[in-house]
Amino acid sequence: MVNIRNNQELDSMRESGRITACALKRVLENIKIGITALELDKIAEEEIQSRGGGASFKTVEGYPYTTCVTFNNQVVHGLPTSRKIMEGDIVSVDLGTVFKGWHTDSAWSLVVGKANNQAGKFLSAGEEALWLGIKQAKEGSRIGDIASAIQQKVEGSGYSVVRSLVGHGVGQELHEDPEVPGYGKAGIGLELKSGMTLAIEVIYALSKPEVFLEDDGWTVSTLDGSLSGLFEMTVIVGKERSEVITNWRGSPIL
Repeated sequence: MVNIRNNQELDSMRESGRITACALKRVLENIKIGITALELDKIAEEEIQSRGGGASFKTVEGYPYTTCVTFNNQVVHGLPTSRKIMEGDIVSVDLGTVFKGWHTDSAWSLVVGKANNQAGKFLSAGEEALWLGIKQAKEGSRIGDIASAIQQKVEGSGYSVVRSLVGHGVGQELHEDPEVPGYGKAGIGLELKSGMTLAIEVIYALSKPEVFLEDDGWTVSTLDGSLSGLFEMTVIVGKERSEVITNWRGSPIL
């Protein structure tokens, strides 16, 4: 079932999204050589709690952390560890907030230190694909329009969409219907209605799209060891355009 949120529910999601954006911003600002993913996880948890929210990811059965942090060839669901961040790492941070029972979800990738030309182009393509997908999240569009926009940018840049991992609806649960893949054909799939809330994700790899599950039972990595990127925002579908409610660049720390 795909839900349409009322104004009161959307306001709660907007506040949840603001907290998520502030937490993500705080974590990204603290990414530096020598810091550990566990330290970043603590920063995220403290930021979310200080603003009256809870960690969405801790509502997932068996998951004890506030964030997922992945490095280089790791794609998603990386467990925060004591591994120190090094010069040249591509680091992806994924986190979410639950506020008054409403979840939002967001993720971002960056390169630590000076980006080489390959890494810079790779991450720029993923971010652009995200915004192109978000642009399609308006009433009357279809899921396939979002998927196609992402796929065209990622594959048109010479990279691969990881097809086994997708975006999703979000709201009273962290993961809800509908699935929002990063590949597909425009004009097909569920028709979008104003008031739907979606977590749109760009999950992609520098080379081949195949992935595998690491021995920790959570971390998903590229099979060929190539670099991966992750960009995600929670949006409200509007009549003429989408409203991005987790944009860390637009959410100053107050």
